[in-house]
Amino acid sequence: MRRGLLLSLSLILSFSLSAQEYRDLAARAFDAAQHDSLEKAEILFKQALEKEPTNIRNSMLFSNLGTVQQRMGKIDEAIESYSLGLNLAPQSVKILLNRASLYLQKDLLDKAYIDYCNVLDVDRKNEEALLYRAYIYTRRRNYKEARIDYNTLLQMLPEHRMGRLGLALLDQKEMRYREATEIFNRLLDDDPNDTAILKARANLEMEMELPDMALLDVNTVIRLTPNDAEAYLMKGDIYLILKKKKDANKAYDKAVSLGIPRPEVLNRMKQQKN
Repeated sequence: MRRGLLLSLSLILSFSLSAQEYRDLAARAFDAAQHDSLEKAEILFKQALEKEPTNIRNSMLFSNLGTVQQRMGKIDEAIESYSLGLNLAPQSVKILLNRASLYLQKDLLDKAYIDYCNVLDVDRKNEEALLYRAYIYTRRRNYKEARIDYNTLLQMLPEHRMGRLGLALLDQKEMRYREATEIFNRLLDDDPNDTAILKARANLEMEMELPDMALLDVNTVIRLTPNDAEAYLMKGDIYLILKKKKDANKAYDKAVSLGIPRPEVLNRMKQQKN
């Protein structure tokens, strides 16, 4: 009896010490992550997971480990950590969204799509999942489904900038030029200095064969951000359309000086000629 009691006490003490070490390692890992000691945080999270591999809190540790690895640029390792976290908590919206964003980063659209669908199964009004699933639908040319997700998002959040921009670009793809123009105009009414929207509207205007209007928008971008290489690239394209080859070459040279590879410029010039 005494031996049995001593053995039980020994096991309890062992489990207690193990649990305390697990908590200490996890706490130190969180602290290291918050202070940007990412390599240290990664090591400590792994040590905590090894200490108690069956702990019910490990989904949270795997999630945080994945985030640390993502910040370190270890994308594949981060995906694996998020996946292990999801094995323990399959409906975790946070982990699903984090893994989906990495799948998108790697252009693994099918895998990202599944994660976003799983998020929306749990939370039908999740703004991030609606936005990026709509983006994936657009990439797949499933425009009807993309429009449904954008409209759902904008019904909830009518002023959502990325949702409005996505819908405008979708309208452009479907050649609903008037609707796209109206959305771009409203976005620029909200912020006339939004260079991303100005460039998007310039692209639309070029597609609508309105190069003079496109040039006005691109010049506004250059005035606001003089080192915007993409804007000079667009300016070169517009000048070629306007048959102003000398001005086009000058704009292209500026784009190259700002970091655009010369072969890319030559390729664009060939496309414009065709």
